[in-house]
Amino acid sequence: MNENIKDPASVSGESLFASAQKQLADQVVTPNVNLNNLRLWTQQLQETTYTDESRYNQVTRSIPDNHWRELYRDVLKDLDQASQNIAETTYLTDELNGRKPNKQAIIEVLTVYAYSNLVETYGDIPYTEALDIDNLLPKYDDGLTVYKDLISRLTAAINSMDTSLNSFESGEDLMYRGDVSNWKKFANSLKLRMGITLSDVDAGLSQSTVQSAYTSGVFGSNADNASYIYRNAAPNNNPMNNNLVLSGRNDYVAGKTIVDMMNDLEDPRRAAYFTTVDGEYIGGTIGSRSSYANFSHVSDRIVNAAEPGVIMSYDEVEFLLSEAAARGYSVGGDAESHYIAAITASFDYWNVSGVAGYLAKPEVDYTTALAASTSTPSWKKVIGTQAYFGLYNRTFAPYLSVRRLDYPVLVEPVSAQSGFPVRYTYPVGEQTLNGLNYDSASSAIGGDAPETQLFWDKFYTFDF
Repeated sequence: MNENIKDPASVSGESLFASAQKQLADQVVTPNVNLNNLRLWTQQLQETTYTDESRYNQVTRSIPDNHWRELYRDVLKDLDQASQNIAETTYLTDELNGRKPNKQAIIEVLTVYAYSNLVETYGDIPYTEALDIDNLLPKYDDGLTVYKDLISRLTAAINSMDTSLNSFESGEDLMYRGDVSNWKKFANSLKLRMGITLSDVDAGLSQSTVQSAYTSGVFGSNADNASYIYRNAAPNNNPMNNNLVLSGRNDYVAGKTIVDMMNDLEDPRRAAYFTTVDGEYIGGTIGSRSSYANFSHVSDRIVNAAEPGVIMSYDEVEFLLSEAAARGYSVGGDAESHYIAAITASFDYWNVSGVAGYLAKPEVDYTTALAASTSTPSWKKVIGTQAYFGLYNRTFAPYLSVRRLDYPVLVEPVSAQSGFPVRYTYPVGEQTLNGLNYDSASSAIGGDAPETQLFWDKFYTFDF
């Protein structure tokens, strides 16, 4: 009597891990206007009718609140509980019990990924007091201190991985099917990105972090991509399919900024990225209503239900290595070789031919592009522009790249609500419910404004 025999009384750590993994992938991949507008902010897409988000309005749809909730509640808390449950579980065989350290290391990698995203997006965040259900008013920790601690945690997780043993079962891990070697490459690639992010604020730590990650082993091909495996049918389909096809809505067209830049170079990847209008690639004016019928849309592949959701990619890694080499770090090649590898990886990923001819264009060839560059240092514009093309449709990755390198130079949207938003403002819920800690954090970072540059973001080249 009074026992619920239909619902589970407890949940396995593996189930919580699988849930957190999907929530993280969905939040990174989704174009849902209430959750993730970074394709609009980086001007890869433009809205057709409702233009608030293209104009950098973060308030109307409570976007900062929604991203905060998704990562803290649906990703980090599930990962935290997954770790606890796995630690407390005694499995039926020694072999299964022997997998526990690898499972814990993998959970730690995704935890670092989520926390690093929060720091890169907001600045100072709840960290040491986060995820405690008995503490409803957690303090905010200094972003740089958090970031350094995350790098230490990631390094420890990498060092603890035993690639001779298994981890999660295939159905519990829809990124790497439990392959520990691939998880280690992903962890090192994430460590590489975090190291590069610190390059303008702590050059010594940046270089040691990057070189350590490279030596331990980062992505070496597109086969290593950290991608979530989606299915052909809802609710396990790619969020692009869910929002742009199954919804029956026509909310987005291609953005004029990226389309015009790629048109100038006659970039062969346009056919993989966009549809045409009367044989032309045409992007909607940023911030302006853009009729769906009159402009290019995303390609069929991008809205395919089973298209993998990329969380981190090989071409991003090669662009990061190119930047590292340009900064004088030792990463097994020079800036040009990694730059070429990055562009080639992008062409290969999208099954586009003609990379040799493209690389030979004066505007693309590393040496001639460097000589013509107007940035300081000159490699910023060269690498930044090509990374912007290569990271198309990757949401947070191009957003981070554009803020770090400040290239390419984006345009001011029609009726812009702010300057280029280099961060999410803090959630309204935090302002109203956790006011004292919010006030302290806002003051510490220099003000809770979209234009407040975070500790790692030292430069800004846009004219708006």
